[in-house]
Amino acid sequence: EVQLQASGGGFVQPGGSLRLSCKASGFDFSSSGMTWVRQAPGKGIESVARFTRGGAKTYLRAVEGRFTIARDDATSTLYLQMNSLKPEDTAVYYCVKGFVVAYTPAYPKGQGTQVTVSS
Repeated sequence: EVQLQASGGGFVQPGGSLRLSCKASGFDFSSSGMTWVRQAPGKGIESVARFTRGGAKTYLRAVEGRFTIARDDATSTLYLQMNSLKPEDTAVYYCVKGFVVAYTPAYPKGQGTQVTVSS
């Protein structure tokens, strides 16, 4: 069973930083693409940062240059370093198994972590 648990969210002022973590289990993490998605209040789920199976990274244009996705295959943990945060980054963040550009409910996303950016 795929299990994904995100953590590290919180309340931060605009311009601040947060580092999210996602502990994965139940599958071969090291050979999987992985994705961070988010859901802002009243909006759909959007894909934010992604690893291909080959290790390439891609980002939503709105976060490019501010967010960095990383992974530690030894501990099956996915990370998202978020810098220069903006109020529009406020959302619940989840990690998803696979390289996901357009999220559908077919992808299990586990427990998310709330990020709130506000002054």
